Amino acid sequence: MKHLVLGGVRSGKSQFAERWIAEQGSEIVYVATSQVWDDGMAERVAQHRDYRPQHWLTVEEPIQLAATIENIAKRQPDAAVIVECCSLWLTNLLCAEDEVQLAKERDKFLETLARYPLPIILVSAEVGLGIMPMNALARRYGDEIGVLNQKLAILCDEVTLVTAGLPMTLKAN
Repeated sequence: MKHLVLGGVRSGKSQFAERWIAEQGSEIVYVATSQVWDDGMAERVAQHRDYRPQHWLTVEEPIQLAATIENIAKRQPDAAVIVECCSLWLTNLLCAEDEVQLAKERDKFLETLARYPLPIILVSAEVGLGIMPMNALARRYGDEIGVLNQKLAILCDEVTLVTAGLPMTLKAN
């Protein structure tokens, strides 16, 4: 079972995803993709750590997401996986300013996800509901995350949009 959860900033998407993955099995692997660039991000990471169960295994990986989830499937075949989050992972790739690496990692992740055997929930930002950004990097990010989210939605059995803490099913298994 593959599940994509979309939502805006502070929409409740992470809490929804954590509740869903907790129902999938007792062994949970939390894949954290964020990098701490400033105090604000450090605070967000700390909040996420505080409200997830202590018995979950956390794997921090900002770039090589496909290799990470492949390793989890090999080493922990009974685990359920949460990826928090695809939009931060894409940000990391864009900030690396390496187009070849971005394409390689994105394509490898999509290929791996297509055949992924374990229950997995992917959290990603929905940014296409706002205004057109003023700067080129923000426009590029919006384009890239929009296309990535569409591809993830095709590969996933379920897709949920969370707004104001309320989940709305977009695609059901």
